[in-house]
Amino acid sequence: MTALTQMLSYHFMQRALIVGGLVSLCAALLGVSLVLKRYSMIGDGLSHVGFGALAIASALHLAPLAVAVPVVIVAAVLLLRLSESSEVKGDAAIALISSSALAIGVISVSLTTGMNTEISNYMVGSILSLSRTDAILSVVLSLAVLLLFVLFYPRLFAVTFDESFARATGTRAGAYNTLLAVLTAITVVLGMRMMGALLISSLIIFPALSAMRVCRSFRGVVCCAAAVSLSCFLLGTLLSYFLETPTGASIVATNLLCFAGFSLAGIKGRGN
Repeated sequence: MTALTQMLSYHFMQRALIVGGLVSLCAALLGVSLVLKRYSMIGDGLSHVGFGALAIASALHLAPLAVAVPVVIVAAVLLLRLSESSEVKGDAAIALISSSALAIGVISVSLTTGMNTEISNYMVGSILSLSRTDAILSVVLSLAVLLLFVLFYPRLFAVTFDESFARATGTRAGAYNTLLAVLTAITVVLGMRMMGALLISSLIIFPALSAMRVCRSFRGVVCCAAAVSLSCFLLGTLLSYFLETPTGASIVATNLLCFAGFSLAGIKGRGN
């Protein structure tokens, strides 16, 4: 308890726990719809775009989140439009945009500041990289994502399970798909500061897949994924602090163990 109290006395840990918890919750809720729509790798693609935007912002000495959030939102909308076209489908569109953005980011870094600690943190994440200003902006945006998800939950549910039927009943499926892409873009950028571009997609994929092993209803999966994501984040952060391991990797490892446990529970449940 003494060590835990000492950990919580650090301002950077307080910021990390608050922001990371909110981002994990957002990622889990959105991840259920993305996984069911077979669009789970959008997080990986947008994280590469986010790295490019953050690298350029760093090179130009601009506020990282202020640059990255609008850029990644535009990329998410463009990605959605490309995937809906007959010429470039989902996985190809993700590869096209993500690789281009990553290349632009690397070139920008090589021509300006070089590969410094700040740029490396964007790749693998760092619990120390979250400033007070970034934390406040992250909390505001995370709460906005959660509010919009709750408000439009019935519509998002409709376009997730049967988009054609949703369109037939008058639902503006295109608008809600765009909303889903925008909310995902914001969540990815916010999570990159702690998880890094290489690991942020795990927050979207793992909790949803774990919840699907044991739950059968959409609401059950959403609630279970949120609980799993928040629990794994907290446990992974604690392990990272006490074992002195990278935060992002510790959280992913915790999610992996949780997924394995839920998979075993799901197999036993079907057997009975």
